[in-house]
Amino acid sequence: MALLPFRQSKSKRFERLVQPHLKAMYAFAYRLTGRQHDAEDLVQDVVVKLYSKLDELEAVDQLRPWLNRVLYRQFVDSIRKRPAGREVNTSAMDDTESATPYLDTLPSDAADPITGMAQASNNVALTRALNQLTPDQRTLILLHDVDDWRQDDIAEVLEVAVGTIKSRLHRTRATLRKFLQAELEPFEGGQRELQ
Repeated sequence: MALLPFRQSKSKRFERLVQPHLKAMYAFAYRLTGRQHDAEDLVQDVVVKLYSKLDELEAVDQLRPWLNRVLYRQFVDSIRKRPAGREVNTSAMDDTESATPYLDTLPSDAADPITGMAQASNNVALTRALNQLTPDQRTLILLHDVDDWRQDDIAEVLEVAVGTIKSRLHRTRATLRKFLQAELEPFEGGQRELQ
C-alpha cells in the first residue's frame, strides 16, 4: 500500500504563499493610502479575500506583481465606495498634521548645523511640492524614485503600457520641478520685498 503524500492544511499552504510578500504588500498599501491604519486594513482585506481563492493563488507564476495588482484594485474599489468630495491620501506626506514628513525621517548626512538646516529646508520644500501633485502623480514618483520600483513593475500593477508609465513619469517630474522651483524661489524674479 502506497503512502499518500503529506498534504498541508489550507491555512499552512496559504501562509507559505502569502507570508513572504506581506511586508512588500504593506509598503505598497502605505504608499497608496498614506496612513498606517488604512494600509493595514487594505492588506487585511486583500488577504481575507484571497484566502478563499487558494487554488487560484497557487496557480500564479509570479506572485508578487499579481498580489500588488490585486492590492491596487482593492484600493481603487475602496476609493470608489467613499462619499464624493472626500479626499484620499495616497502618500504619507499628505498627513502633515499627525505625522513627520517622510523626507524628514531619513537619516541626515549633514556634517555641520548650517548644512543640516539647508537640507531640512529643502526637505520641507520638497514635501510641499510633492503634496501639490495629484495622488496618482505622487504615488508614481514615490514608487519609482523613492522605492526603486522598475517601470515594468509599475506598468504591470497599474495595467498600462510601459510607455504610458514613462510619459507619466516624465510629466510628473516636470510638474514636480515646477512646484519645487516655486517653493525654493517664492519671490518673483528672485527679489525679496523689503519691509
